[in-house]
Amino acid sequence: MASRITQLVAILAVYAVASLFSTSAQAQLQVGYYRDSCNHAEDIVFQEVAATLAVRPYLAGSLLRLHFHDCFVRGCDGSILLNKTDDEMVDKTEREADTSAGLRGFDVIDAIKEKLEEACPGIVSCADILALVARDAVLLSHGPYWHVPTGRLDGRISKADATKDLPPPNSNITQLKAAFAEKNLTTKDLVVLSGAHTIGYSHCQSFLDRLTGEHKLNDAALELDPAYLDDLRSKCEANRGEMVEMSPKSSPRFDTSYYSDVLHRRGLFRSDAALLADDSTRAYVEQHATGSVDDNQEFFGDFGNAMVKMGNIQPVTTDGEVRTKCSVVNDYV
Repeated sequence: MASRITQLVAILAVYAVASLFSTSAQAQLQVGYYRDSCNHAEDIVFQEVAATLAVRPYLAGSLLRLHFHDCFVRGCDGSILLNKTDDEMVDKTEREADTSAGLRGFDVIDAIKEKLEEACPGIVSCADILALVARDAVLLSHGPYWHVPTGRLDGRISKADATKDLPPPNSNITQLKAAFAEKNLTTKDLVVLSGAHTIGYSHCQSFLDRLTGEHKLNDAALELDPAYLDDLRSKCEANRGEMVEMSPKSSPRFDTSYYSDVLHRRGLFRSDAALLADDSTRAYVEQHATGSVDDNQEFFGDFGNAMVKMGNIQPVTTDGEVRTKCSVVNDYV
């Protein structure tokens, strides 16, 4: 009997250690991390985002997208912000990758970093700035507020080829679920975070396959609504660089209208329409397509929770740095 108890204790100890290691990175992030070292850090970020969106409201979706791109590639380490750090560098950075061509808002991050360096030199990381800016961009677009765990350090590596981890806009539901699972995000996280497409804009180039019939979907019910397709073609025919709203009836308000658009075949990307090809994601789309106050509030809660989970993708909490400038590692400042 004693030996069995000893074995049980040993097994439980192994699970406890494994659990500790699996959650150690998340445990090192905490809400209010800068409370003592830079008490007004989050206020400074909010004020700068508010000032920017007051004159450039179309950037809200772009600022949110920066955090997504950062976290899905090498984890939430601020690597999306890095330019080449040396004239002799051959490899492109994430920022120079083809998948980053439509990213905007880098100047906003740089301006916020300058303000924070004036107030608290060397304290607030660029990776944390991205997480806080994403939250504030959503909040200022009439969306939810959530507490952002902070304490990330900035990484020193950024390579364009790592952007293969980003699910492309023409992904099908199988590819999307696999990409999110790779980051320890669930199918529910996938459909909830897709709701970010309720704000922002996209270049026509990003969804040309939807206009030309390339990568045609197997289910005709997932193809674009004919009237919406005609509208998009009229906007994109002359200029593939034209910007169109991600959610035609919503931007720049953060709400559940995205799900109504998807349900009525107005999902801009193939990956949006793909949410109707899976029972669980379709059920979430249908539930939140009504636009009711209750559905909106449920989505808001789900979105905040999913953003916290995404913000915990491989954060750098050791062997990193707090960059003085977000676009270069400190060795080259």
